[in-house]
Amino acid sequence: MGIDKLLEVAKRVLFLASFVLLAIALWERFINYFGYTIAGTSYTPGRMLEFASIMLLFVIAIQLRQTRQDLQRRAP
Repeated sequence: MGIDKLLEVAKRVLFLASFVLLAIALWERFINYFGYTIAGTSYTPGRMLEFASIMLLFVIAIQLRQTRQDLQRRAP
């Protein structure tokens, strides 16, 4: 498995994980209004959003790297 394939898989996994974490954070915030919790006291919804944004930052970095490589391949 080459580095390009590995980065593509990592990009997809991080993208999916960040949106799952976003959904959990939103659901956690909603059910906190009723006095219930999913994550307990370990992570607040804001902290989960921070983790989701960090994962999306890595996705953006991987995408920019791939774009740069594609542009370098096309350049004469």
